[in-house]
Amino acid sequence: MTALTAGITPAGEGIDGVVWNILGQTYKPVAHGESCFAFDTLFPDGTFVPPHIHSSQDEFIRVLDGRFDLVLDGQAVTATTGDLIRMPAGIMHGIFNKSGAPVRALFWVSPAKGLYQLFTRINNVPDPAEVVRIASEYEVTFLPPPG
Repeated sequence: MTALTAGITPAGEGIDGVVWNILGQTYKPVAHGESCFAFDTLFPDGTFVPPHIHSSQDEFIRVLDGRFDLVLDGQAVTATTGDLIRMPAGIMHGIFNKSGAPVRALFWVSPAKGLYQLFTRINNVPDPAEVVRIASEYEVTFLPPPG
């Protein structure tokens, strides 16, 4: 893993033009180094990331435009434009766009660990079960659905 480098990632672009399609959501890496990994996202209405745990990464989301419904440490919460969502390592969280409109957000994790590589591997993988299986190789544990 390399150190974070100085520079500017232009608005609307991913580093080196990288864009990932992960189960209908668009992710663009905007900063990447050993200490952290940041990515812009676009969640179309009705898309979500099911409840999961990062065992060794803190995760943050700045909602840039829209509203996320979340399950955060077992509690239902809502975050809207401008809010910062804090998800310490080991805390269960799920992210849902039920707003009727797209949601734009900046996500980042610290330390980066293998999340960049995970996204590269699950880009355009259409089967959620396969995404969950691959994610388990990168210290991301998806939880079974309730009930």
